[in-house]
Amino acid sequence: MTTTGTGTRVGIDAAGLAAAVARPGRPSSDYDLNPDVALPPGRKLRPAAVLIAVDEAGQRPEIILTKRASHLKHHPGQIAFPGGKVDATDTGPEAAALREAREEIGLPDAEILARLEPHETVTSYAITPVLARVAAPFERRPEPGEVAEVFSVPLDFLMDPANYRVERRLWRGTWRAFYVVPWGPYYVWGATARILKSVADRVAG
Repeated sequence: MTTTGTGTRVGIDAAGLAAAVARPGRPSSDYDLNPDVALPPGRKLRPAAVLIAVDEAGQRPEIILTKRASHLKHHPGQIAFPGGKVDATDTGPEAAALREAREEIGLPDAEILARLEPHETVTSYAITPVLARVAAPFERRPEPGEVAEVFSVPLDFLMDPANYRVERRLWRGTWRAFYVVPWGPYYVWGATARILKSVADRVAG
């Protein structure tokens, strides 16, 4: 892996990500940039999992993301990883992430590389990110009930911490700060951007 004059990592791939996240890390949350938020003791978090799918079937590695359907009750139109709740029939976060990716984008299979530390959301989920490598081309089929679009962002771009910025928004009467990493017409923010930023920071060392 080399670095350009602007700090962008060139040549990073799924194996490089797996090596980076193998080093000790710490859980992240939607509250990382909001230390004044008091979290209720004894709160119960629902388990969920997302797939950080690194597509290496093309000319350069990319991460697959989705745009959620606009009619959804929760997070309509937002950018997200393929993923969802861990069901009772799932054997763990990896199985849940693969199942959701199969349902949401038509991904038939992927090579699981690593399980990352969980991310706590303001909606009371504990999301386990699962890193995976997609080696073969596949037909991307957005699930019409949940997904409006499936697209990819170059891995090099997302692994450059300089491409992230912090913005603020009024949420339930309080100003909350969050990470964003815009790419073309896509506004990647919130939990998705925070998870990606934590991986980029570990790649940067």
